[in-house]
Amino acid sequence: MEGKYDFGLVGLGVMGRNFILNVADNGFTAFGNDLDTEKVDALIAEGGDTKKVNASTDAKVFVNALSSPRKIMLLVPAGKIVDAVIESLLPFLDKDDIIIDGGNSFFTDTDRREAYLQEKGIHFFGAGVSGGAKGARLGPSIMPGGNREAYQHVKPIFEAVSAKYKGEPCVAYLGPKSAGNYVKMVHNGIEYGLMQLTSEIYDLLKKAGDFSNEELGAIYSKWNEGRLQSFLVEITSKILTQKDDLAEGHLVDQILDKAKQKGTGKWTSQNAMDLGIPVPSIDIAVSMREISALKTERVRADKLYDRPEMEKQDKAELEKLAEEALYFSFIITYAQGLHQLADASNEYGYALDIAVIAKIWRAGCIIRAALLADITEAFQKDRLLPNLLLSPTFVEKVQGTVGSARKLTCLAAANGIPLPGITNSLAYFDAYTSTRLPLNLIQAQRDYFGSHTYERLDREGIFHTEWEK
Repeated sequence: MEGKYDFGLVGLGVMGRNFILNVADNGFTAFGNDLDTEKVDALIAEGGDTKKVNASTDAKVFVNALSSPRKIMLLVPAGKIVDAVIESLLPFLDKDDIIIDGGNSFFTDTDRREAYLQEKGIHFFGAGVSGGAKGARLGPSIMPGGNREAYQHVKPIFEAVSAKYKGEPCVAYLGPKSAGNYVKMVHNGIEYGLMQLTSEIYDLLKKAGDFSNEELGAIYSKWNEGRLQSFLVEITSKILTQKDDLAEGHLVDQILDKAKQKGTGKWTSQNAMDLGIPVPSIDIAVSMREISALKTERVRADKLYDRPEMEKQDKAELEKLAEEALYFSFIITYAQGLHQLADASNEYGYALDIAVIAKIWRAGCIIRAALLADITEAFQKDRLLPNLLLSPTFVEKVQGTVGSARKLTCLAAANGIPLPGITNSLAYFDAYTSTRLPLNLIQAQRDYFGSHTYERLDREGIFHTEWEK
């Protein structure tokens, strides 16, 4: 078998199995590896032709089945498992072989692994993969970063298996070191934000507009035909009309309102704070998942406090406000995430091209949306654009929708409906577009109690005042 297979993949769960079959569908031979015999057998059975797709539970057999330089992708859970898999492969690898981490590894782990393997003559890079199980099978968005020369060996395979947007592959080399994993991390943070926003609008329409699930499904379906066209809006329209197989009514009404998370949104939020970049729409999305986990406490608290009497709204007007507020907040969330990418690029030496990132997100990935075509164009026109809100193209889009975001947040507050994603997006916008903020008072307070000094508007220098004389 030696030299026979073009591509190797470790981790034959749903994502791994689908990805390796995608590779085989696109003209490359592939060999899989997993410790689970059942998963190995399932891949061989589904592949149908062992000359194209084969697998083994034995690491040595797996490595020896691949052509040189060996191109091995890992699709295993982030953390210690990645390190364990690498150690299991190392005894059988040769100089210049390539290991690709396709999972959601934290970017500093990728930098550590790259340095470790470089000493052993092995190339290592991270490649974020977005699109879920279906995307892995039919075409994901892929975000590789690391050694550029090593990537050239994998490039034909990745371009073949990736999603296509108007014929363009949704994959591109993004930068050195952990650039790929970092971009995927921020992608996931944006994903958290968009999911939170989408769910808030659903909640508001249901409570303030008394829309049925069927009506809501139709609304999201209609929105998906317009400027809100996106994967998340599309699947929301389908989720809302899904009947329950186990009970009467719609499935969504029987799903427990406790959202889980795997940590990538939290990483985005934490790292943004380290960089000093505000991403409140992403921050609150992480916090809302944490609040949702407090189900028992929420039920107790709900019984202790009165809520305002609900004022039912005109359905047509509410739907219009909701569409515009959601569009506004989508823009703000993308703006925050891309701002973080731009700053991280400078901080970590990634040399990211934001326009290229937006391009490869246009199809295949979870945050794909019609907006990304406009975002791509904005950064192509100004590759040094620090924030999407400074793009002339987006000024008009924001101006035309921010008023609805204001009205909707007021309506939600008056009726006791939590709308934190929309509200934080609006607060961010108002702060970012304010020439003067009240932080002069905070600086005065800091100097008062801690002698932390301050700067002045009317002259250069650092100042301190003896406030109590």
